[in-house]
Amino acid sequence: MAKAVASIDQGTTSTRCILFDHTGSIKGITQKEHKQIYPKPGWVEHDPLEIWNCTKEVIQSTIRIAGVAQKEIAAIGVTNQRETTVVWDKHSGLPFYNAIVWQDTRTKAICDELAVEGGQDRFREKTGLPLATYFSGPKIKWILDNVDGVRKAAERGDAIFGNIDSWIIWWLTGGTKGGAHVTDVTNASRTMLMNLETLEWDLEILSTLSIPRQMLPRIVPSSDPNIWGYTAMEEDNKDAIPVCGDLGDQQAALVGQTCLNPGEAKNTYGTGCFMLLNTGTNIIPSKSGLLTTLAYKMGDHPAIYALEGSIAITGALVQWLRDNLGLIEKSGDIETLAQTVENNGGIYFVPAFSGLFAPYWRSDARGVIVGLTRYINKGHLARATLEATAYQTREVLDAMEADSNVAIKSLKVDGGMVHNDLLMQFQSDILGVPVVRPRITETTALGTAYAAGLAVKFWEREDDLRSNWQADKTWTPKMTDKLRHELFHGWLKAVERTFDWIE
Repeated sequence: MAKAVASIDQGTTSTRCILFDHTGSIKGITQKEHKQIYPKPGWVEHDPLEIWNCTKEVIQSTIRIAGVAQKEIAAIGVTNQRETTVVWDKHSGLPFYNAIVWQDTRTKAICDELAVEGGQDRFREKTGLPLATYFSGPKIKWILDNVDGVRKAAERGDAIFGNIDSWIIWWLTGGTKGGAHVTDVTNASRTMLMNLETLEWDLEILSTLSIPRQMLPRIVPSSDPNIWGYTAMEEDNKDAIPVCGDLGDQQAALVGQTCLNPGEAKNTYGTGCFMLLNTGTNIIPSKSGLLTTLAYKMGDHPAIYALEGSIAITGALVQWLRDNLGLIEKSGDIETLAQTVENNGGIYFVPAFSGLFAPYWRSDARGVIVGLTRYINKGHLARATLEATAYQTREVLDAMEADSNVAIKSLKVDGGMVHNDLLMQFQSDILGVPVVRPRITETTALGTAYAAGLAVKFWEREDDLRSNWQADKTWTPKMTDKLRHELFHGWLKAVERTFDWIE
């Protein structure tokens, strides 16, 4: 009898495997970091083979830790850092180039050239996305144009593309021995190549970017009863696990938070910050700098859409203070340091390291610290670092309410930074609404476990998922309206200082 569902959570800095039981509780967890590769300013890469090796290790370790037999695992789902692009040889399984990470900005010239005709919103009506370095399509084109032999291999049908979900699922289900080359609708919607209405690759956009159609994976539901394949990591494969769940990390968190009704929203605090609002079966074009994207598709049910606000740098800013400046020894020290001062001392830190994402989409922006005086110390810098996450979230929430005409009454939160009480209280203060953390904060992994488990009837219906969700802690606003307005006004002035730095 099945006791658990396995989830692979392949993130920007690490890979995890988590086993969940029927109540959504964690039975076992293992995490392994991988290298961050920075060949040039603005370039960010990962080694895809290192990521696959990490994936194998964490699966085997988690099964061992949990004390669950492989035959007792009902299914396995994958969630992943979206937009991170891999092109590999389907015969050898070797990447032609490192994975180009979602934060990478090398494709700015490609995006600028595409914008000459039709502007930044050239493909937005079809894809819901502006032209930006963030998305996979321009990254594929860069590899085809700049790595020797790849275009010819793609035209022969030997070079294939995937975001990290496709790469892992391909290897999980056999790799060079017949692995499934698939991606779900949520990941496909982040390539800038999929039509939101048809849920198919758009041939006109492919032609414009000179991307051969045969490179691309088959688009499938996020939760698919038509199992894509079975785990093929061992010679004795009698207890192989069905692979049938796939969600981009932010959509997975939406499902894990059970934001399954239109108007429900969540915010995930990780390397970046990502707020999603469920808009049901309605495709809502954004007029406020948000992305229109897929939320999920469960089996044969209609696709569910979302509005998303993507922020590039939040938790990564804390890592920057730790690794580049040495102000703290470990990320958790940021709260203690920030508590040594009562406020930000008048400074703002806008972390436009990779340009600005929602709601601006300014690739010409770069990071600034403004308002510096002799009074400022490292405590103020730590506090401004945390506050930057909350201010950016406020901008996204304001845009979301403008587009949807829905006033968000509370915000469900998850991710590593939600254990920072100082940040969560300031987040509630600057939004003016309650902020709610669930009992299980590993909502990204839980969401894709739900997708895989629904496909094999480990969970029968969506109500089973809702019954698992429980609040752990709620923060309520304590700030006056006057102070909230003054602080946010200062933030908006600081953001303007980042514009037009790259000419």
